[in-house]
Amino acid sequence: MKREILALIAGVLFGLGLAVSQMINPNKVLGFLDIAGAWDPSLALVMGGALAVAAIGTLIMRGSDRPLFDVRYYVPERRDLDARLIGGATLFGIGWGIGGYCPGPGLAAMTIGWWEPFVFVVALIAGSLSWKLIGERD
Repeated sequence: MKREILALIAGVLFGLGLAVSQMINPNKVLGFLDIAGAWDPSLALVMGGALAVAAIGTLIMRGSDRPLFDVRYYVPERRDLDARLIGGATLFGIGWGIGGYCPGPGLAAMTIGWWEPFVFVVALIAGSLSWKLIGERD
C-alpha cells in the first residue's frame, strides 16, 4: 500500500509541476518549439530542472543496492537504436510539434476542462490500440 500512496503523491507532484511550469499549455510549448519565429526559451529552464532532478536520482540509484519500496531498480537494458525506436521518436516529436501535448501534460491538462486535451488523449489511446492490433505482428 505504501508504494501506491507514494506513486499517487509522485503523480500529483508531477502534474502540479507540469501545470506550474505551463507545460500543459500547448501555446507555451509551441512557442518553445518555434525557434525560427517568436521563440519562448522559458521551457528550457523547466527541462534543465528536470534533468538536474534526474541526475540526482541517478546518483542516488547508483549509490544504493535497491529502491526503498521495491526489490530492484527497473532500468532499460537495451541501448541499441533500431528503426522502430527512431520511427516512434520521430512520430512522437511530430505529434508534439503539431499539437503541443505529450502524454503527461495531455493528461494533466484534462483536469482544467479544456476540450483539446481530451481529443489528444483519445487520439493517444487510439494510436496505442492500433499498435497493439497492427504493429506487434512482426
